[in-house]
Order: sequence, then C-alpha cells, then structure tokens
Amino acid sequence: MKYLTFGKTGVKVSEMCLGTMMFGQRVNEDESIKIMHRAYDEGVNFFDTAAMYGGELGNTEEIVGKAIKSFRDKIFLASKVNKGIDAKSIIESIDESLKRLDTDYLDLYYIHWPRKGMRIDEVMEALDKVVKAGKTRFVGCSNYPAWVLEASNCYSRLNGLAEMVAHQLPYNLLERGVEVEVLPMAKVENIAVVVYRPIAMGLLAGKYIPGEPIPEDSRAKTDDRIARWLSDYGDGILKLRDFANERGVSILDVAIAWIRSSPAVTCPIIGVSSMSQLEKGIKAFEFSLTPEERQQVGSFFDTEVKEISGGNYGPLRRDLDLVAKTGLS
Repeated sequence: MKYLTFGKTGVKVSEMCLGTMMFGQRVNEDESIKIMHRAYDEGVNFFDTAAMYGGELGNTEEIVGKAIKSFRDKIFLASKVNKGIDAKSIIESIDESLKRLDTDYLDLYYIHWPRKGMRIDEVMEALDKVVKAGKTRFVGCSNYPAWVLEASNCYSRLNGLAEMVAHQLPYNLLERGVEVEVLPMAKVENIAVVVYRPIAMGLLAGKYIPGEPIPEDSRAKTDDRIARWLSDYGDGILKLRDFANERGVSILDVAIAWIRSSPAVTCPIIGVSSMSQLEKGIKAFEFSLTPEERQQVGSFFDTEVKEISGGNYGPLRRDLDLVAKTGLS
C-alpha cells in the first residue's frame, strides 16, 4: 500500500480509503469488523464513515468504533455532519459521532452537503470551534461547487479560522462534472480530493455486463441508476472489458487506475460489502495507467463535459495546469 500526503495537512494517508457505508446494512457487525481489521493489516490507514450510514442512524459509526479500538491512534478517521449545517447542528453532530465512535477526536470532519440559503460565516465559525476544542484535527466539505469552497476558505483566511483542507466528490468514468473548475481549483490550492463512487456503484467493477442478467443480490435491484447507466454506457463497458483483458487485469483495476491517475485526486474511497471485494479493491492499486492510456480509457465513454462556445473558454475550466500552486498552497 502506497501512502500520500493529504493535501496541505502534512499527514500521510494510504492511497486507498476504506468506505464503510455498507457496514451494519449489507454487512453484519462481525464481518464488518473483520473487514476493517484486514484492511488495516494490509496497510490501509484511512477510513471514511458517517452517522447516516448503516440503515439506522449511527449504526455504522458504532461498528467502526468497535473495530478501531486497538489502532485508533494509528489511523486517519473521517466522518460527516449530520442534521443541518447551522452552528448548533455542526457542534451537536460531532459530539454524537464521537460518542458512537468511542473516540475523543476525528481526524477529518466534513460538511456532507451544502444547503440552499446556507450561511458561510456560521458554518466556518462553527467548524473552527470544533477544531479549537480538539474534537477534530481538520475540516472539509463534500459535494461543494468550487466557488462555495473558495468563498468558505476565503472567509476563514480573512478571519483567522480553520480552513477546509479536503473535498469529497463523486467522480468516475461516467460522472465527470467535477472536472469543470472543481478539480482544477483543488489542485492549485492543494485541497485533498477524496473520491466517492469511483466504480459507479459496481458498474465499473465488472459486476454488470450488457446483455447479462443483473445479479439478484446487487444494488441494481434497489437503485435504478445502475440499470439506466448500463443501458446508456453498455458499449463503453465492453470496450473497458476488452482493454482490461488485453492487459491481464480486471475492469475494476482499470477503473480505479483511471481515477488514481488524475493529478488532482488524492484518494478514492473503496466501499466493500465482503472480504472478497476488499481483496480485489486492494489488488487494484497495483495497476497503473500512462497518461495516454488514461485518455484512451476516458474516450470509451462519451461523458466528458461538453460546452458550446465560440472560443477556448470551455477547456480553460478543466485545465489542471492553468495556474501554478506557488503562493496559494
């Protein structure tokens, strides 16, 4: 397992972040704990959870808390604000999460989603309070437009408050909207980018093949996005399979390598519901793509954001090298 510096924090985290969303729901407590212990033994030190995971509020966090007891001080643990994003909710949420996780602090505390009418000053002041209280080492956001994250950190800089150091986002071969301004902004300001849904809920893991029956025990039975994407991008999935077969690797290996090869991405979150999936996920980090191969794989799916313009403005919003980091990060 390789380790990377997590944005501007100076902290070293494993290149793979283990997602725990299925723990307590599709995976029982005993197996969830075994999976987490195995991941830790394999070198994973970055774990992502949330109060709303696990079917019942706080169920997953309680399981994670039991699993990490023997190695809490050796890992990087992230969770998210529950309830709203007013000051009261931000402070109450972390206290409740810490109790369920049976720990004194988080390493990273995310605002899960922006809300219409949100007050940036209230959010950042509340996050600063939990940092200064020692309840979390760092704060971040999830699913923010680039301008909202920049405005949030600008407010913090002007007022001497803790800044957001990480951004958790959906990104994969099918969902590429974050390539417009979000990833370039993160790269130039050295914001750690943590990717969720890197394999599009299993669609880019070889679990679903066009023309073949959908497995009975799969998420596709409860989430209609999978069937829709399978229909829309079936040709690309077959091309991805052929590309993987030519190199003696799996579709999963290629899909994860495509995410990892982005200069703006820090870590993909690999969510698993079995020990077998964990083993395949860890193995996927052994395969890499060249820049040329990354471009080729991306071309299998007609998903790059398209902008009609009379000049070169559109591509500028996706250019990861337009501005140098110096002085900003």
